[in-house]
Amino acid sequence: MPNALSRACRLALFVALAGCARQEPALDAGDALRRGIVTVGADEASRYPLTWTPPAVAVEGTTPGQQLRKAREAATRGDLFANADSAIPRLLAAERMAVEDPSIPPLRASIVDALVAQGDRALADVGADAPDANARLHAIAAVARTLDATSPAVRLFLARVDASDKLESLLELGRRDLADGRLGETGIGAIADFKEVLRSRPADVRAGQGLVDVQLALVQRALAAAAVRDYPNVLRWMAHANTVRRDDALMATQWGYIERQRIAQIEALHADARIHLQDPAQRDAIPRAQADLAEMKRIAVPADGLVPDLARRIDLAIHYGQFAPGQQFREALRAGGIGPRVVVVPRGGFMMGAAPDDPDARKAELPAHPVLFRRGFALAATEVTVGQYAQFIAGTGYVTRAERRGHSIVYDERSGNFARRSGVTWREDYRGAPASNDTPVVHVDVNDAEAYARWLSDQTGRPYRLPSEAEFEYALRAGGKSLFPWGGGAPAPAPRVGNLTGQLDRSPTGHDWANGFPDYGDGAWGPAPAGRYPANAFGLHDMEGNVSEWTADCWHQGYRRAPSDGAGWINPGCRSRVVRGGSWASSPSQDRAAWRMAQPHDATNARTGFRVARDL
Repeated sequence: MPNALSRACRLALFVALAGCARQEPALDAGDALRRGIVTVGADEASRYPLTWTPPAVAVEGTTPGQQLRKAREAATRGDLFANADSAIPRLLAAERMAVEDPSIPPLRASIVDALVAQGDRALADVGADAPDANARLHAIAAVARTLDATSPAVRLFLARVDASDKLESLLELGRRDLADGRLGETGIGAIADFKEVLRSRPADVRAGQGLVDVQLALVQRALAAAAVRDYPNVLRWMAHANTVRRDDALMATQWGYIERQRIAQIEALHADARIHLQDPAQRDAIPRAQADLAEMKRIAVPADGLVPDLARRIDLAIHYGQFAPGQQFREALRAGGIGPRVVVVPRGGFMMGAAPDDPDARKAELPAHPVLFRRGFALAATEVTVGQYAQFIAGTGYVTRAERRGHSIVYDERSGNFARRSGVTWREDYRGAPASNDTPVVHVDVNDAEAYARWLSDQTGRPYRLPSEAEFEYALRAGGKSLFPWGGGAPAPAPRVGNLTGQLDRSPTGHDWANGFPDYGDGAWGPAPAGRYPANAFGLHDMEGNVSEWTADCWHQGYRRAPSDGAGWINPGCRSRVVRGGSWASSPSQDRAAWRMAQPHDATNARTGFRVARDL
């Protein structure tokens, strides 16, 4: 049979199925053998033979009565034709030995009834999509034809098999129509195919699933239309999908997704326009923002508040300049000197958290969720250095936590472990020795970091702060989606991506990392000078290594109900803060882009520093 049925064949098949649903045709034995099955593919005829050859039964030394007794026993246990000891081979052997035995006809009739009953159960299994049900059904049909093709019960059963095969053909036709996109929303197609099967076989699992797949295909068309902001066709395809089958929950979910997508499109257009407006002097910046506004108005509903917001921003942008994405700048301090170099991070969106296929994902990194920054922000190009922190201390006389407490956690070169050591402050390095001015400041807690940010704000008149966790991950990924900031696996030996734990690294006394990246060495043990390694795509250094960094966020066990706008997730008085980014002493899994850790707000150690963010 050809791989695709013509439309004429389809209509003929509908007529045939309608007839099967109304009555069971009477077929003589020859007609039943000729019509046997309706094949779906070219190999079906050989897969489902029309006749059955009974296995040979050993009759020598036996009597007809013995054969009949064994036939009854086999029939009682439901073993009708599996092998030579089954009921039907025994019955046929007895018939050949004693044709006139009066006990044979009733036994034969009961076996025929049992065989038809097994066949009807197989028919039901076919509709339920049970494994090998169709093969079992046709095996029973072949036995029935051989045993008694003229029996009314067998003839009706074979007619039911014939009808089932037609339904199987129609199911295959429906699958082909679905695969080829002939859904049948306005006529002949997959919808009609599957519904016709269900009319004759209401419990058919595959036909029911077929309608589900058709409905989802129509929904996908609606989603595709929504993706290009073609909302008239969204309404068209969703209306068709709603007529396929009743599933209020599914349709409500999809409408909700479409509405969220529409809202996201509004937000994305708004955000794109703001990117244009970051540099109003740029050629076509204002016209492009105005074009975004016009498109927003076309797809918006009256309650969309971003439309008047963008109109206001365009009006402001015509008269006021703003920073551009990627721009780097430093600001003067009132006390003299300049503040840290900061980079304008471009606004955008990303999926925050661990991917489903991340083997090291923890519950605290889930669920991955979309975050959209409606406005850009600036982030320090490097961690705050010892020299920069010294400016703050000199200008304020601030006393840090480690100084008040009298100790901090350092790396002990002799043991290769971390240990508490007295007298260690922000002035010391990871070992407790005097630190170089160009290395990241460590041994500061989160209050020490926020005090520095407040001082910068006072000195510049601009809003400096710690970055939010979302800002940090977004800047760390720098537009990437991979497991690590640099890619999907261990970093390449060259060029060096950052200060990480590599198996080629050695401490001054010969210690190495038991769990480092293979074949990688960065030439540093302990924090390296800030900015030594290449910047990422956003122009930021050491996001993935060197020292881990304090963020503004309080610790939460996972991202459910997390902000979606990139703001810090802060609870007043929280005792634990989020630390982000790997350090010079972090395990490889802690260098993943999604890694996060809770740390007491007053903890100080040789692995944690910070950088500042600035609102624009």
